Amino acid sequence: MSIKRAAICADDRWYPRDAAQLRFLLDSFFANVPGAPSPGELVGLVEPHAGYQFSGQTAAYGYNALRKGDFGRVVVLGPSHFQDLGAQAMTRADLYESPLGDVPVDNALVTKLGALVPINFVPLDREHSLEMQLPFLQRQLKKFTLLPLMMSHPFYYYGLRVRNECETLSHALAPLMGDDTLLVASSDLSHLHSYNAVTYFDQGFENLMLEFNVGALIDYMINEGEPRACGDMAIVTMLMTARLRGANTVRVLYRTNSGDVTGDREEGKYTVGYMAAGVYKV
Repeated sequence: MSIKRAAICADDRWYPRDAAQLRFLLDSFFANVPGAPSPGELVGLVEPHAGYQFSGQTAAYGYNALRKGDFGRVVVLGPSHFQDLGAQAMTRADLYESPLGDVPVDNALVTKLGALVPINFVPLDREHSLEMQLPFLQRQLKKFTLLPLMMSHPFYYYGLRVRNECETLSHALAPLMGDDTLLVASSDLSHLHSYNAVTYFDQGFENLMLEFNVGALIDYMINEGEPRACGDMAIVTMLMTARLRGANTVRVLYRTNSGDVTGDREEGKYTVGYMAAGVYKV
C-alpha cells in the first residue's frame, strides 16, 4: 500500500484548496508572463515558496519555461524551516498530494541516491517549501516523478562547512540525472523588517547569481551579516549540480518582494524577497 504525504498547504492561506480555483489562479499568473526566447537548454530553476498571493506571480515567470513533456522527473530541493533534519532528508511517502492530484516519488532514484549519500527518512513533515512547487509543476508538465529533499543547514547560520555538504550531494546527484530531469531550488530571499534592506541585499544576490559565481555567493551569504535566502543550501546545491551537468548561464527571470506586491513599503515592515531564475546549458 502506498504512503501518501497529505497536502499541508491547501488551506487557502498558501494556495486554494479547490482544484478549479487553483487552476484559475495559476492560469491568471501565467497570463501575465510575457513570452521570451530561451537562451539554451534549461537545467534548473530557483523558485519562491511563499503563499501564492505573495510569490505566485514571480514563480510563474520561472515555470513559464516548462512545457508538457519537457521533463519526466523533477528534483526539488528546499529548506527545512522547522527542525534540523540533517544535510538531506525525506519523508517516507510514495506520493505527494496536491489539489491537482498525486505526484509519485521516484523511489528508484531515491534508492540510487541513498547508496551514495545518507538520507534521513522521517515519518512526517510539515514543510511547505517542497509542496508549494507542485501545483506549478503539475500545470506545466502534467506527468512526472518527484525526488523531494529537505535541507537543514543554512549558510548564514552554519557557515562555510555547509559547502562540503552541498558538494557531496551535488556530486551524487549529477550522474543520476538525465536530460529528462529538472532541478528546482525552492527558496525565498531576504527576510527583514526593512523594504530598503531587502531590496539592497537581494540586488547583490541577483548580481552574483548572474555571474554564476557559487563561491562568491556563499561568501556573500555568510559574511554580509544578514540572511540572504532561507533555501541558500538548496540554491547552492542546485547550482553546483547544474554546473556538473554542463550548465554555464544563469538568467534572472523576475525578482520582487512582498512590499512591491502589497504596496506596503513602510520602514520596519517585515518584507520577504522573491526571485525566479533559470540555469541553462548554452
